[in-house]
Amino acid sequence: MQATENGSFWRFCLFSCLFLQSSCQDFGGQTQFICTSVPKDVDICAATLQNSVPGEDLRSTVVQLRETVLQQKETIINQKETIRELTSKLARCESQSGSEAGDGRPGGRRKEAGTKNTMGDVSRGPADTLAQLSQTLQSLKQRLENLEQFSRGNNSVQANSLKDLLQSKIDDLEKQVLSRVNSIEEGKPGLRNETEQRGRVESTLTSLHQRITDLEKGQRENRPLDKFQLTFPLRTNYMYAKVKKSLPEMYALTVCMWLKSNASPGVGTPFSYAVPGQANELVLIEWGNNPMEILINDKVAKLPFLINDGKWHHICVTWTTRDGVWEAFQDGVKRGSGENLAPYHPIKPQGLLILGQEQDTYGGGFDATQAFVGDLANFHIWDRKLSVGEIYNLATCSSKAQVGNVFAWLETSLEIYGGASKWTFEACRHLN
Repeated sequence: MQATENGSFWRFCLFSCLFLQSSCQDFGGQTQFICTSVPKDVDICAATLQNSVPGEDLRSTVVQLRETVLQQKETIINQKETIRELTSKLARCESQSGSEAGDGRPGGRRKEAGTKNTMGDVSRGPADTLAQLSQTLQSLKQRLENLEQFSRGNNSVQANSLKDLLQSKIDDLEKQVLSRVNSIEEGKPGLRNETEQRGRVESTLTSLHQRITDLEKGQRENRPLDKFQLTFPLRTNYMYAKVKKSLPEMYALTVCMWLKSNASPGVGTPFSYAVPGQANELVLIEWGNNPMEILINDKVAKLPFLINDGKWHHICVTWTTRDGVWEAFQDGVKRGSGENLAPYHPIKPQGLLILGQEQDTYGGGFDATQAFVGDLANFHIWDRKLSVGEIYNLATCSSKAQVGNVFAWLETSLEIYGGASKWTFEACRHLN
């Protein structure tokens, strides 16, 4: 053989021998392998090693060696892929856990869609469902009391008659609720008919809502289009109002409204404006134990508002894109200011404005824990910064008060969903 051929061969032979010797040692064998040179004209694959086990073929050994190496490579590749997949899943789990335990800002938590129903935010157990049902009945009672006051003021015999009928229906439903609760607590087998009975109760509630809505129409026919309030009696993910038109691009803005709530912790989300690709383009929210916040392009400023005392309060927030300067007013008085809130970022157009819910995605992703609970009225938006005097006029019901040039509070500008109700509202009558 030539020197290079001899060198290549001996390296190959040495490697094969070491492998075979290692294999034998693993099984406790005492056999030793000795490598010798092979004449140039002899077929290497047909040759056998001196003093080897008869029938042990070098070609077979090499093929086994190659197969072993390929199998090990494949195993390593599969293990690496498995490690990457598990690492990715662990990172997602840690991210979700961290978000839920974090500062609680909107957009930080994403709920998977649940099955909505008329008695709660998503499908729950029987006890939770009945608790939601009890809240709904209390809401209906409150609406009926309002109707009763209205009917007394207007001497409406028809309203009184219908009110009595609805009250009787609600009393019957309340008895059913108590019966179901007792059955749950005592562990009675009546739970087998849970779905059927719940369907009957929901059907009755739907009928009651429709009758109350018909009765409320009598009030709407006799009031101006801007003299109304929206009421969100429960924390749900289905009660909200949608503004029919979008907002324009804005380099400055003022948002004002009347709010009344005693919800705790946090009153929820009075409004949220989302655009494609940014769910938190413009949001006002008070969630959990956090103070009320204004979000613009997902940037946050904390507002010094204290409004969850069950009384009406007038609040305004102004903002300009230059340096992100903002100011906050409660009941006509400036309570706070700051800067660097989404500076030089104009509010984007062609979005969706929702009252009463926070949007985790464009037009959806509502979370019941972030929903607004209470009353909202006289919601206006301007594409400029209002002066201190103009805001004071709004809070004191001055005749000089203006309406929003971007969005003005009118019944015809809203679509109501999920059982949120409208009532006559006069701001000056509610100042005390």
